[in-house]
Amino acid sequence: MKVTATTLPGVFVADTEFRGDHRGFFGRLFCADELQETLGSRQIVQVNFSRTEARGAVRGMHYQRPPQAETKFVRCLRGRVFDVAVDLRSGSPTFLHWHAEELSADNHRMMVIPEGCAHGFQALEAGSELLYLHTATYAPDLEGGVAFDDPRLAIAWPLPVTDLSVRDRQHSPLHADFSGISL
Repeated sequence: MKVTATTLPGVFVADTEFRGDHRGFFGRLFCADELQETLGSRQIVQVNFSRTEARGAVRGMHYQRPPQAETKFVRCLRGRVFDVAVDLRSGSPTFLHWHAEELSADNHRMMVIPEGCAHGFQALEAGSELLYLHTATYAPDLEGGVAFDDPRLAIAWPLPVTDLSVRDRQHSPLHADFSGISL
């Protein structure tokens, strides 16, 4: 794996090297040793899978508050997505900045989103499937969300938004006095 830092502290992109022959290919999707800088002393405790049927659909922007704040390792197994991390960390030099990567079944790229960052994505192809590895279990009472179209964030979604869940429609823009998540 080749792990590259992004413009947001703690957000990384991991590119997987696949080796192939006439039978197909093989690659490591996760390696704690190679991802030590991003994983630290945390462990993967939950693995989730999603399928998004509609091209243009958005899922997000989601996060969990302490003590269940989590690092997510996100990989696209089928299709293509525009994957976004937003820095919500109090005192961060990149507070309210976002970083996006195209994740696809073809580029084998994984995005690492640390605690204190919101995460969401837009399906660029119908039937896109994502695999998520989490360092904390889901805690509904500690879940937070930010409106995907929050003007303070100004995320440049590549397609018109075609579908959004009822839950994600209820996320509000950040209040003017929002000072971030303290970790």
